[in-house]
Amino acid sequence: MSFLNHNQIEDYNNKGYVSPINIFSEQEAKEIREEIEKIEKKWPDALTGLNRNYVHLISPVFDKICHNSKILDAVESLIGKNILICGTTLFIKNANEKGFVSFHQDAKYIGLEPYNWVTAWVAVTDANEENGCMRMWSGSHKNELQYHNEKFNENNLLTRGQTVEDVPLEKTDPIILNSGQMSLHHPKIVHGSGLNKSNDRRIGFVIQSYIGSDVEQVLGKMYVQKARGEDTYCYHQYANRPLDLMSEKDINFRNKANDELSKIFYKDAAKRGRF
Repeated sequence: MSFLNHNQIEDYNNKGYVSPINIFSEQEAKEIREEIEKIEKKWPDALTGLNRNYVHLISPVFDKICHNSKILDAVESLIGKNILICGTTLFIKNANEKGFVSFHQDAKYIGLEPYNWVTAWVAVTDANEENGCMRMWSGSHKNELQYHNEKFNENNLLTRGQTVEDVPLEKTDPIILNSGQMSLHHPKIVHGSGLNKSNDRRIGFVIQSYIGSDVEQVLGKMYVQKARGEDTYCYHQYANRPLDLMSEKDINFRNKANDELSKIFYKDAAKRGRF
């Protein structure tokens, strides 16, 4: 039985996203935020720059999120029963900072083919138009990958400041989520997010991405975990699940994984950004 209902699956197929999906309680989301702020306080550089990636490899709390059965049930509804966890990113916009995410397509630079994969965006805090929630250009996933202008903007939270120009804002949908809710979006949908104009942080934990076992990394190397079903193709190397927070072994492995990820994100780039 599918976790997503018929209408939700139709939304995903037609619009390129489905939202909101209830996953965690408000209290559970608060505990996830506390884990982030515990790490930031004890290890100030552990989640900054390139280290915003692969937090699930150094924190059992975030590892458990990735393997959450409700999330996996929803993902299975879209990509099938053989599911691998390919990567994660924390997108944190602090209060009144100028960070934004330009309109882009995930599939443009990440090198995962075919497109039998989906990105899960978990709201650790509320996400709304005031604090810079995502906006999706509904239906844009049905078109081919678009040209991205590489701007390397100072406040852009994307690696290259990759930007699809002239996106009609009035045709984009705000993805408003309560803390603990999730959205799922297609690799080719054009999406972005604006400034946080609120007095609190806006935090999203992004599993980018859940991939079918038939999906290969064509630009480099990513380390995966098996979430469900069988790895019928064996394209990827595996990462262990962390048992303790910030163990030396796990930190060293994440550093290696981030080095490989950086090679993918900056392949053929003229320069490198902050992330």
